[in-house]
Amino acid sequence: MTLTRLPDTSALSAFFPDLELPDIELHDSLSRRKVIFEPGVPGKVGMYLCGPTVYSDAHLGHAKKEVAFDVIRRYLAHRGYAVRYVSNITDVGHLQNDSDDGEDKMLARAALERLEPIEVAEKYYWSFMDDMARLGVQRPSIQPRATGHIPEQIELIEELTRRGHAYEANGSVYFEVRSWPEYGKLSGRKLDDQEEGTREAVRGEKRDPRDFALWKRAEAGHIMRWQSPWGVGFPGWHIECSAMSLKYLGESFDIHGGGLDLEFPHHEAEIAQAEAAGHPFARYWMHNNMLTIGGEKMSKSKGNFTTLIDLFKRVDPQIVRFLLIGSHYRSITEFSEEGFVSAHSGYRRLHDALSETLRRLPGAPEKPGDPLLAQVRTHVSAFEAAMSDDFNTPRAVAALFNLTTDVNAALAGAAHQQSPGRDALEAARAAYLELGGSVLGLFAAGAGAVGAQDDTALVGTLMDVVLEARQHYRLSKQYAASDALRGKLAGVGVTVEDTRDGARWKR
Repeated sequence: MTLTRLPDTSALSAFFPDLELPDIELHDSLSRRKVIFEPGVPGKVGMYLCGPTVYSDAHLGHAKKEVAFDVIRRYLAHRGYAVRYVSNITDVGHLQNDSDDGEDKMLARAALERLEPIEVAEKYYWSFMDDMARLGVQRPSIQPRATGHIPEQIELIEELTRRGHAYEANGSVYFEVRSWPEYGKLSGRKLDDQEEGTREAVRGEKRDPRDFALWKRAEAGHIMRWQSPWGVGFPGWHIECSAMSLKYLGESFDIHGGGLDLEFPHHEAEIAQAEAAGHPFARYWMHNNMLTIGGEKMSKSKGNFTTLIDLFKRVDPQIVRFLLIGSHYRSITEFSEEGFVSAHSGYRRLHDALSETLRRLPGAPEKPGDPLLAQVRTHVSAFEAAMSDDFNTPRAVAALFNLTTDVNAALAGAAHQQSPGRDALEAARAAYLELGGSVLGLFAAGAGAVGAQDDTALVGTLMDVVLEARQHYRLSKQYAASDALRGKLAGVGVTVEDTRDGARWKR
């Protein structure tokens, strides 16, 4: 590994230029162990994430996956890698119950809402994107749609047919699982141990019930249909991701991610399709665990899900994100009201510490050798160690809480003429904004108070003027005017607290 220190693009490198960083280790689902991450091309990372099937509103389970891989992407960028992040949109071919029979999920929703399938895709695609934006999930570098890549999918199917790994039957094309002995290497399932018909419905036209569809014949009345060498039809669900990831990331790209529920059959099929066609596929596989409610997986099929649209009506999206990063991506996250209360309390603690740090900065004295600076370094190092260890966000958050403990103690000492120095507060601000903000994606709400570094001095100066005006009202016994000013600040989310050391404000 060549990246052993913070890159020059890091604001923290100015304070800790010699801070050594550990190698990044990740849990590879394919080898079933933790391994040191080494990209195929030095300095660059190609990532592919299986995106949503856009047939209904996103729920908290979708949020866990998207936030988990957003943080992974952000941390790789923080370490200096140029990341190409590709996440697809499935708008055709995903049949109900993930089988080769039944109705396409897009068509089922289109019939229910009396819309064209493309209208359904557009409606729920933009709803999904709005939800992710509110969660602070960065947009993919490339976001391809299955319907926009039919030629690439047909080409890959033709190659599999030429190589003897696929066969046509009555206008449909199936991957012959027994032609590829490595099928099952990701999930650990041996072909002979798989019960016939449990995951793939038995069809008489298949040579083996475990074979899966690459292309499906379009029955009469099927709205989504394309011309192909095998007649009019539509692609299977699995083939789209193999075709699009290879197109935009090339062979042997670095990381393929997705939910644990996709490991079999979807990801297993992806590997078989790509490699049987002669394309070395993803080098590392990463899977996030599920989200549960009352101990059961949250899913649309179970009906025990909460849409993000409904959730955001009562919970700040930043609190939702904080809750999700509070558990490791490979751990189960339990949905509960108590969890949101705890997440709110924890988030506010970090948010308020950062706000107070920003408020104190303009008047902070020069103080060489400030012990707070060494403490900040310790917590930054702990954060980096946590994220380098399979992106352990709970430990990373703990490092920020420990940083907050020391920052609050230093700020409290200012009442006894022990004000923390400017360099130490600058380093603390950089740690909050870079590690908590840029890496974990926090502090997006209330950007004027905690997110916009360029406006920090301006906001602080304006608030100083406002508080001086309020103090003037109080000294002149114009209490009504003082209370009115305080009320106006509260109306825009600014709280004023009167302490023995003077008025303090926070958002």
